[in-house]
Amino acid sequence: MFRRLDGILLLDKPRGLSSNQALQRVRHLFRAEKGGHTGSLDPLATGLLPVCFGEATKIAGGLLGARKAYETVARLGIVTDTDDAEGQPLRERPVPTLTVDAIDAALAALTGRIRQRPPIYSALKRGGEPLYAKARRGEAIEVEPRDVDVHAFELLNAADLLDGGEPLLRLHVECGSGTYVRSLVRDLGEALGCGAHVAELRRLWVDPFREPRMWTLDALEDLLAQAGERVLDACLLPIEAGMASWPQVRVSEAQAHRLGRGQGLRGPYKPAGQVAIADEAGRGLGLGEVDADGNLRPTRLFRWAAATVGGEAPAA
Repeated sequence: MFRRLDGILLLDKPRGLSSNQALQRVRHLFRAEKGGHTGSLDPLATGLLPVCFGEATKIAGGLLGARKAYETVARLGIVTDTDDAEGQPLRERPVPTLTVDAIDAALAALTGRIRQRPPIYSALKRGGEPLYAKARRGEAIEVEPRDVDVHAFELLNAADLLDGGEPLLRLHVECGSGTYVRSLVRDLGEALGCGAHVAELRRLWVDPFREPRMWTLDALEDLLAQAGERVLDACLLPIEAGMASWPQVRVSEAQAHRLGRGQGLRGPYKPAGQVAIADEAGRGLGLGEVDADGNLRPTRLFRWAAATVGGEAPAA
């Protein structure tokens, strides 16, 4: 039987599961009525997948756009239809003799604000349908390039390649919303004259979780079996942990009631833009928007935002 549960789980997604499959596994494990993840990871990828339960799903959209970091292994010389090792090889080319300076120069050209063409096999939608569904049917697809932010694209290790072994590059990536590491690696391979695809991919962190304590599915299942549900629930972070990237505005109990009824508050509040709203004790109440005149209006509030003193939070 599912239950009301609020909080954030920092899941270490295993290889071989889609993000939605991983979400459903942990949602059933915690018996959570409502859950959502904050940004898909490919089945090949491992690492941080923040999962929001209950009221935390209301801030998931903001976490989707957060800065992220990855470690990836690029396999040079082979291009695949998915731009990763899960796809079918399209062509193979010899890998030229490369130097660290040449690799660094190609990486630098793919850093900053760049134009990127997303993979054909991606969750981007056209006509309400993911592109990967169209691609699997063999439909011809043209994907328009778009602007993305690549804050860092750096070489970590090229020992195998430089020693004449496997043509592999281990790379570090930090990027903004909408950036595909598969596309970065594909374009790097073209810049090096041989093509490339992602052989391994691991997400290291997502703002504001820069040093995440991640939980594997196996660890969570063992914890439930050995210690029970109360101890399992202790793995969750409070919703406030996911609100750290927004500027915070604190309001009184009476002001919280007004916001909870959908009414705005006259300022001056600052800064302008989206803010996290908290009560005087620092408990998160939801998200709001401060306009150019400093007035605050609610946008997505948690169910307890208008609760009475000492009373129960109203039903969602």
